[in-house]
Amino acid sequence: MRKLLSVIIIIMMSFMVSCGGERNEEGSTEVLWSVEEDTGTELSEEQETESTVISVIPEKERPAVKGIYVTGPVAGSERMNDLITLVDATELNTMVIDVKNDNGEITWKMESGSVLEMGNGVAYIRDIGALMETLKEHDIYTIARIVCFKDPVFAQNHIDCALRKPDGGFVTDAYGLAWVNPYEEEVWAYLTEIAQAALDVGFDEVQFDYVRFPIGEDADAADYKVDMSVDTKEQAISGFLSYASERIHEKGGVVTADVFGTVIDSPTDIERVGQDYAELGKRVDVLSPMVYPSHYGPGVFGFDVPDAHPYDTVYQALVLSQKVLGQDTEEECAIVRPWLQAFTATWVSGHISYEAEQIQQQIQAVYDAGYEEWILWNATCRYPMELLSE
Repeated sequence: MRKLLSVIIIIMMSFMVSCGGERNEEGSTEVLWSVEEDTGTELSEEQETESTVISVIPEKERPAVKGIYVTGPVAGSERMNDLITLVDATELNTMVIDVKNDNGEITWKMESGSVLEMGNGVAYIRDIGALMETLKEHDIYTIARIVCFKDPVFAQNHIDCALRKPDGGFVTDAYGLAWVNPYEEEVWAYLTEIAQAALDVGFDEVQFDYVRFPIGEDADAADYKVDMSVDTKEQAISGFLSYASERIHEKGGVVTADVFGTVIDSPTDIERVGQDYAELGKRVDVLSPMVYPSHYGPGVFGFDVPDAHPYDTVYQALVLSQKVLGQDTEEECAIVRPWLQAFTATWVSGHISYEAEQIQQQIQAVYDAGYEEWILWNATCRYPMELLSE
């Protein structure tokens, strides 16, 4: 059986120079471009108390994560056996499994008050207890992915928490999925309820994805019900993560936040989505920047097509990452566990195919940049068997 390693790492993070993207279930991206600087504002007195909680990673045995992403439908299918075999045969040791997906669905019939009330538990995973038992038998570390503020189900059931356009319609993404207001503590409580329920069935860690504000004209015009010159987006996201981390730590869980790559060095993008990279390093235990080469624009790191340079692009991004948080300091900070590209970005002009070799190059870049942990993203959950062996 794989020996769990006790890991307490202080790792720091980076200036990134171009565009970063966030993936959805179909694997497409939203891209941010940085053009101007941001000015911060003071916390309100009420928010200051909540958001100044400093995260401390719970003392528990856990591996240096080397993981893959798994959707709810795949986790509940026969294909899960193939993925378990892949983990057993390689250096992989972790699965990031959808608990609350982009559609606002819970991926099993969760016995939780809000889920029962809204009826959004879907039996993709028919027996969550049996699944968790199997994963533990294989010494697989389990991370519960919870999509946060993109949630059409909660928006429909809690209209006061939905983000609304000036014409009264919902603020949605390109697929018509509605967003909820990141300032609303009712939303915070719901997300924390789901996280706690995931820990109760055996997940080791909670990963918050889409823990940000939406972007676009509709999002900019939405009524957030606060004075945003006083209560900034950054304060809302930091406040939520402090609120959730405190409660998740009480149950012994580890807390991760997925972030855009661009927010590492762009004041403009920090202000747009509310993800203050350095500040979030004090709120959660793990930060997972998406450093997919396909998400960087022409010319970044000196490459016409960064997607065609998997090692160099990831290495440059992570070396810059260390500078932002100051890896040579003694200050406590979240572990850095980047998302790596395990898909071919066919929409990128000049793209290359991403197979085992390209994945291994990115993994080596993580190690060479001084990091230890990583997770692979493929929306279809298909990963090459030729991954690095133990």
